[in-house]
Order: sequence, then C-alpha cells, then structure tokens
Amino acid sequence: MTSRRHLLATALAPVLGFSARGEAIPPSPQPSGELPPSTGPYALPNSFVHLLPDPQTGRRYEVWVDLPPGVRPSSTNSLAAVFVTDAPYAFPLVRALRHRVGQQGRNLADFAVVGLAGPADESAVSMRNRDYTPTDPLSRPSRSARHYGGGPYGGAADYLRYLADVAVPAVSARYGLDPKRRVILGHSYGALFAAQVLLTQPALFSHYILGSPSYWFDDHVLFQREAEHARTHRDLPARVYQYVGGYEAVGQGARYNSETDMVADMRRFQTLLQRRRYRSLHIESHVLAGEDHLTVAPGGATSGLLWALPGRGPYTGG
Repeated sequence: MTSRRHLLATALAPVLGFSARGEAIPPSPQPSGELPPSTGPYALPNSFVHLLPDPQTGRRYEVWVDLPPGVRPSSTNSLAAVFVTDAPYAFPLVRALRHRVGQQGRNLADFAVVGLAGPADESAVSMRNRDYTPTDPLSRPSRSARHYGGGPYGGAADYLRYLADVAVPAVSARYGLDPKRRVILGHSYGALFAAQVLLTQPALFSHYILGSPSYWFDDHVLFQREAEHARTHRDLPARVYQYVGGYEAVGQGARYNSETDMVADMRRFQTLLQRRRYRSLHIESHVLAGEDHLTVAPGGATSGLLWALPGRGPYTGG
C-alpha cells in the first residue's frame, strides 16, 4: 500500500528539484519574468456561501458564513456571531480582524462572521439603497435628490422581516449560533438599518455596533422613529456601541463633511435614548480622531468588537 509519506514526497519532488527516488531533475523551462497561468479565484478557508432567497419578495439574497479555524459546521456549536451589512466590504474585513486582533480567542472571543449579501445579479449599491433605508425621500417632489443616488429607497421593513424570519433563524440553526452573543455591525446606511432593528426588534441581536450611522437620511427620519418607539415602550433591552470619525463633522478641509454633522447626529441619538431612562439600555459613543467616513471603519469595527466580544485574556498586542 502506498504510504501518505510516499505520496507527499512524490507530490513535492518537482518543487524541490529531486525525483521521488532522490535523483536530481532538471527544472521546468520557465521564461524569465513570465507569470504562470492562474489556478482559479482565491477562496477563504472555512467559508461557506448559501443562497437564501426571501420567499415573499423573491429576491435571491445570499448569506456568507465564515467559521473560526478548526470549527466545523454543526447545529450543536455554541458560537458567538457577528452579522455584517455591506458584506462585500465588511465580511473579509471582520474576518481578518478576528484572526489578526483576536489571536485565537485571546483578545477577541472566536466568532462566526455572517455576511448579509444581496442578490448576485444586483449591485451592492442598489441593494443597500433599497434595503437599509426606512423611507423613500425621492417619492416627495419637494425633496432634493442631490444627497441620494439611484433608487428605489425605503425597503428596510421588508428586509428586516426577511432578516428576522428567514436569515437569522436559518443561519443560527445550521451553525449553532448563541443568541446571547449575536452581534450586528453596520456602517453608514448599514448602521442606519441596524438602528431600525434596534428600535423595532431589539432582541434580535444582543449587541449593536453602529459605525458612522446615516441619521441624516430623509431629514433625520430615524429620530422620528425613535420618538414613536418611546411613546409605546418603557424599556429598550440592548447594548449599543456607536463610532464616527472626527472628520465627519462640518468643517474646512477636504476630509471634513461639507454639510452633514454626523458627529452631532451620533451624540444626539445617544442623548435621546438616555433621556428615556431605559432600564436595560447600555449605550456609548466614540469619536475617532483623524478618521473620515471612508477610513473610520477598520478602527471603529475593531474597537466595537473588543467591546462586544472580549476574549479570554490576558490581552496581547504583539
């Protein structure tokens, strides 16, 4: 019977320059500077893609799942999980942060990354414009369109239903996700959507990381939604972490916002919630100096993950 060692030696022999019997072999001719043919797209190890359509709208959404090294798909797992909006950007970013910052559970608890992805035949911009926003500002002729790209807008209620009724239950059951350590992380419109989940179905996630939330959208309509929630609720059981870049205020210079003060909006949202004196709410907000709307996400996500899913310790920075 051929041993595994012999098979390995046979496979590596051409690479090492020797035959399987130890004889020198000439190198394969390779013109200087010529790149060998590609072997296919790079695949992230231990990652899985599931087509998970919305049965009501028919939209062919996908969920992308990445498990920590050594963890196999199983309904008997008890895994922390981070659900990320804007999956094409956030999924590989948060996965990399788990590996680099997490240090195999020492600095960050090991967790599954769940990317909430749109249909493969639809642009990410179209999906987020429609699914992450609470209203359609372009439906009113008096509303200026200069702050908005292509529509449609206002599909967040449908997407939240899909998330709560289809995506979260299906992924949690298949991979054994712990509901007490189920985080949602969103940036910009993604954070606007996560804030809507917070005010509508707060128990869907245990922790909310809201990065540079677009509270400015449609004349700050989310603040109206917060007031509506407060009229019918006496508590908000949730843990919320907000961050925004220091340049996301109005100021002089290329990196500052020209009109929208997202720093003030973030602080306003915290103040509104704290004034309600919700017994079960914990909220904190941070301004990251030297960062703008495009650069703040990696650092903000890192600090939010350390807050939501601390590791076993002691922390190591090297």
